[in-house]
Amino acid sequence: MSNLRGNLSSISLTDVAQLLHVNKKTGLLKVTSGKMAGTLYVVNGEVIHAETPQGKGEMAAFEILEWDKGEFEFIAMKVQAPSSIRRSVPDLLMESARTSDSRKRLRSLFPSLKSVPWPTIQGDALLQGIKIYAEDRKIIPFFDGFRDFHDVMATTEQNEVQVLQAASILYDAGRLKLFEPEVQVNVGTLKTGFFKKGDHLEAPQSLEAHWRQLEPYSQAPITHMRVMWPNGPAVEPIQFVAGMNDFTVAISKDLLGAWGLNEGDVVQVRPAP
Repeated sequence: MSNLRGNLSSISLTDVAQLLHVNKKTGLLKVTSGKMAGTLYVVNGEVIHAETPQGKGEMAAFEILEWDKGEFEFIAMKVQAPSSIRRSVPDLLMESARTSDSRKRLRSLFPSLKSVPWPTIQGDALLQGIKIYAEDRKIIPFFDGFRDFHDVMATTEQNEVQVLQAASILYDAGRLKLFEPEVQVNVGTLKTGFFKKGDHLEAPQSLEAHWRQLEPYSQAPITHMRVMWPNGPAVEPIQFVAGMNDFTVAISKDLLGAWGLNEGDVVQVRPAP
């Protein structure tokens, strides 16, 4: 069983995970289902980490375990990955099955975890007249118009079901809107000099105008930008200038080097608090 592969129509991922668990295998369980792909990282039979294009950790493991069509391959090898999943395999499988219906219902409401939730009512009036639990009250303040669902999960350390459940309460009450402000831009080099420091990013005024049409950013200036570079997100001050090409961002040479970016690369950006 050094390598194992098969079709999900003949054996379920639950059975595969249990087989790896019983035999205390170490390696990568790669799964494809249509256009979706994900990986479970297994050490001594325990799933310690999971990744999909949509997320990492327990949330990604639950997503993968729900796939019932596609193919899988287990590759026996040494594994280097963060220990983002601390449940035993039996507990992970049980929790996945228990919350499956809730996840499917919530993902039908919120199909993209890159969406940024924003309450349409501000202040104490937001929660008036609706039933809400203490756990949800802790999550809702992070629906600030800047964080997407991934960010809210990471900040609150709550899983997908918990965060989306809190969002659904406001959404069902007509008090939550969703935005996808992330934009793909080309990287350029910020020109600096004696009178111009490289302590900020620059972007065209057309990009500012695009974002200012979205309600969360319509009332106050956009002062910071979130840049998704290869190793994760970074937030830097932003200045919008005239005369730049649309959908570009100028970054200082120091930051380009630190982030491992080159002129002409493509990154995802959105406003940040």
